[in-house]
This record gives sequence, structure tokens and C-alpha cells, in this order.
Amino acid sequence: MTAPDFDAHARTGIDHVYNLEFSQADSDFHYLTQTYPNHPAGYFFLAMVDWWKILLDLDNTSLDDDFVDKLDVVIDKCDKILDKKPDDITALFFKGGALGFRGRLRANRGNWIRAANDGRLALPIVHRAYNIAPDNYDILLGIGIYNYYAAVIPEEYPIVKPLMLVFPSGDKKKGIEQLTEASQHAKYAAVEASYFLMQLYYMFEHRYDRALTIAQRLFAGFPKNVLFQRYVGRCYVNLNNADSVLATFQNILSRCNAAHPLNGYDRSARREALYYLGAFTMIKGKYDEALHYFYDSDKECRILDTTGASGFMAMTNLKIGMIYDLQNKRTYAVQQYRKVLEMDNFGTTHEQAGQYLRIPYK
Repeated sequence: MTAPDFDAHARTGIDHVYNLEFSQADSDFHYLTQTYPNHPAGYFFLAMVDWWKILLDLDNTSLDDDFVDKLDVVIDKCDKILDKKPDDITALFFKGGALGFRGRLRANRGNWIRAANDGRLALPIVHRAYNIAPDNYDILLGIGIYNYYAAVIPEEYPIVKPLMLVFPSGDKKKGIEQLTEASQHAKYAAVEASYFLMQLYYMFEHRYDRALTIAQRLFAGFPKNVLFQRYVGRCYVNLNNADSVLATFQNILSRCNAAHPLNGYDRSARREALYYLGAFTMIKGKYDEALHYFYDSDKECRILDTTGASGFMAMTNLKIGMIYDLQNKRTYAVQQYRKVLEMDNFGTTHEQAGQYLRIPYK
């Protein structure tokens, strides 16, 4: 059991995290670490503030070390509790969570061996917590994540398959069921479970209708979260709902262009909005307007793409070439296609550029 003020600050702080109100979240969680210095929750939630900062700009690794250091503090706090009470459900939950998030960061950075080791350490802890408290829906987050991704990751990333041989096999269907239960009933992890569900429906299941429903619910609950709003727009893109794409990304662009933009409404969000506004304005046959969006998208790419052309830059320049062809500006179109071929290949960008070099886009 926790004191009322503990739960109040934890819940308020969590809401601030998902609304990307980081300073307010820090205040609530520092209160927890100062008032309950031996409880791992405050330290864990402070790490989650860094995690969401990382999610907003995954190419930026400057917060990685601080994030891992904070998770190490959580693990140390939990170990001190577990040394005295090996079945303490709170310590098991937060230690498993800290190891899991450390593994998530390492997987995002392509460090699969260290990510797999974190998974190896976290899995028995999470299972132990689940066996002690099978009705605890927060614990279902970790169990559900494991069941789903243990089945999917080897399929999507064959390089990881040998590492997974030492782990129990996953179960996609069961993982989705467990994450759904956690999203509906968990005390602390409901939003995180919903976020995972949205991502897996979008990235792996390609059920954009289901992903959209979750993204809309998340953005309605946290209307300052640009990542939730971007997923709403991405789902509309894949569902080919042009009017909703334009409305969603126009709103994102307006927020990015505001005098004092909210956290996350940055150049990365602005570039994505400009690209999709260009693409769907192009579909509507408004070529001059689409070009203006693509020109601005290309400008953002030239600022953001510090280590080489991104997929957005390649696709933006390909689309510009296609519009030039539609406007009978063949010389300019050819220049664009050649630019694309000088960039890395993303999806079918080289194939399309080569095709349109031979035969003008119609």
C-alpha cells in the first residue's frame, strides 16, 4: 500500500510525462524521491522523463547515459529491498521495468547482444512478480511485451534469431491480449501498454484502423503529445484518408510554427508534416501548392540530415521530380531523379527514380 500523496504525485507526474510537460513531471517525481527515498518509483519515473525526451528525437543520443544511470539507481534501490524481502512485488516490478527499458534503448541503438542480456535478466523477474501477483495488471505490460516481441523480433530482424534461442518462445496473440488488459486496467502502465499496442498494430500487424483508434484515444487524453498526434496522421496516411491527413498535419505544422511551440513540435515534426501535406496536396492535383510544401520539407532535411540523406529527403526529391514531369518540366524532373539516385535507397526510391528517368512520370 502507498500513501495518498504518493499516488497523487505519481499519477499527476505520469500524466505530465505523456503530455510532454517535463518540468512539471520532474517536480512531482522529485517530490517522491525526497519524501520516499527508499521507494524505487520516483527514480523510475524520473528515468521515464528522459525516455520520452529520447523518443521525441531518437537520432539524438545525448541523453542515453543519463537515462541508463537513472535506471541503474532504480535497480540498486530494488536490490536493497529484494535482499531483505525477495518477493517484494513493488521491487520486482520496478527492477524488471528498469531492465526492460534499458533493453529497449539498447535495441533502438542496434546493440542487440546487450539488449538480449537485459531481456535475459528481466524475464525471470517479471515472471516471478506475475506468479506472486497474477491479478496485477501493471505486471502484464512486461509479460505482454515479451510474448509479442519474442515472436515478432526474430521474424523482423533475422540477425537477432540466434540470440533468441535461449529464450522461451513468444505468442503474438497472447501478447496482444495481455497488453490490451494492461491498457484497460493497469494502475501505472495503462498508457504505456496502449502505446505499445498502437505501435505493434501500426508497425507489425498493419492494422491501421486499430492503431488509429488507440492513437486517437491517446491524443484525446494527452493533447500536447506530438508523437500521439503524428501517429494519428500516419494512420490516416496508410488508410488513404486524404482530408484527415491534411487536417491532422496542418494542425501539427501550425503548432510547430507557433511563437512558443510545445515540447516535441520541432523541426522533425515540422518536416514530417510538410512532407505529408505535400504528398496529399499532390494527390488532389494542387501541384504548385504541393511544391511549396516539398521545398520546405527539403530545407528541413538539409538541416536535420547531418549524417546523410534520410528517407524523407529521398522521397521529397522524388515527389518534386514527379510534379515537374506532370508540369512538363522534364529537364528539372531529370535533375531531381538523379539527385535521388545519389542518395541511399529507401524502399523503392532508386527503382522509381530510375524508372522515371527512362519514362516521364504520368
